[in-house]
Amino acid sequence: MLGIPNGELKNIASNDPTPSFSWVYKYVNASRNDIRFRYIAVGNEVTMAEWEYVLPAMKNIYRALETAGLQDQIKVSTAVFSGHISATYPPRNSVFNSQIRPFMREIVAFLLEKQAPLLANVYPFFAYLSNQDQIPSEYVFFTSPTVNEIGYQNLFDAMLDGFYYALEKEGGSSLEIVVSETGWPNAGDSISTTENAQKYYSNLIQHVNSGKATPKRPGKTIETYLFAMFDENQKLGDEREKHFGLFFPNKLPKYHISLS
Repeated sequence: MLGIPNGELKNIASNDPTPSFSWVYKYVNASRNDIRFRYIAVGNEVTMAEWEYVLPAMKNIYRALETAGLQDQIKVSTAVFSGHISATYPPRNSVFNSQIRPFMREIVAFLLEKQAPLLANVYPFFAYLSNQDQIPSEYVFFTSPTVNEIGYQNLFDAMLDGFYYALEKEGGSSLEIVVSETGWPNAGDSISTTENAQKYYSNLIQHVNSGKATPKRPGKTIETYLFAMFDENQKLGDEREKHFGLFFPNKLPKYHISLS
């Protein structure tokens, strides 16, 4: 998966096709024989000021891929996150925020036309961090023995289904979702420990590969990308943001997990 930074969206979205064609040539076409790219995320968790550029940029990148003959191999999408939806409990009430719904309707139509999935960043970590007194830990770590009062056995599924229900309300009932980010840091606050990170990743991988999927979309594996491969020790912001990696910056693993 490749990502176009939010700061480049305005340029890529312009009427001049040169920026989008140059981007595809530089980052995709030059490596097409060595790397199998599956998705291009046009923007990641964009802010309100950036939404107007997302769909035009997606269309321009698609045209550039089409010119390179790669439009069927690489799907063009954008990555949303839980901050883009509201009324998430229970999941069936979820809806995209009113300010972005007009943009999402058009993006959904584009994704349906191009048979591309929506990308969603799903982080039970952040939900648990701010609601530890209300969310049972076993619900977060995939260890709950039974479903809860709304029919869910883990928070990951509930959050993912929230996106599916929000998509339905924009005409995207048949769209698939690829989890473009999920993860757990091992330092930075009381719940960011090596034990918790290893438990989350290990149980997550087992769950998404189980074929059970979510109550809303059962009976399949969930295509999921872990965030991140390496710690970002120079990243700004909260201390925990530096510690989502499976590996330290020196390439040593933090703990053992199996990806199968």
